[in-house]
Amino acid sequence: MGAVLFEVRVDSSAGELRSLQGWLRADPETRRSVTAQVRGGVPGPGEMGTALDVLQLVTGNGWSAASFVLAVAAWRQTRPQRPRVEIRRGDTVIVLTDCSEQEIQQATRALDRLDGEGEAGR
Repeated sequence: MGAVLFEVRVDSSAGELRSLQGWLRADPETRRSVTAQVRGGVPGPGEMGTALDVLQLVTGNGWSAASFVLAVAAWRQTRPQRPRVEIRRGDTVIVLTDCSEQEIQQATRALDRLDGEGEAGR
């Protein structure tokens, strides 16, 4: 698999994105296969105002959707407000709201399915 770009938004502040970025960098499984950088994003459909901050993730060989989703869920559990997390690749949006086992499995399957699409999925 070649490099793949994901964007992560958190219903909170840019500080929360930086916290998630640090968490992912500290996670050995995720750190090996993901480069994460906070950047200004483009407002999505129906969103008004200035660009929103996003955490851009570039994945490559060794990417594990399950490890990534579990790392995000673990980070979310450490947050006082437990923000909603949106993961976007192209037109596909995955939302984590409660990080239940079912939600984690659905998110992992969706990301794995996107990986299986390869270049056609971009």
